[in-house]
Amino acid sequence: MQQLAIQDVDQLQKLLIAPPVMPWRDFASWICMSEDLVEHWVKRGYLPTVRIGRYRMVNVALLVQQLLNTESEV
Repeated sequence: MQQLAIQDVDQLQKLLIAPPVMPWRDFASWICMSEDLVEHWVKRGYLPTVRIGRYRMVNVALLVQQLLNTESEV
């Protein structure tokens, strides 16, 4: 059985405690991508988002569900 590195465990814990929605800038930091790139994804509709008040939030729960469904279809 393969052992997880400490960094992998930290990343796994981040995934397990992911909130259902988060601001797109926080999402960019969370996935270690530039804010410019994630903003582009949001504007193009590549990421599921929801507007809460004046804030645009990435719907992390829906994104994970979509990714799991896509993975099972392959």
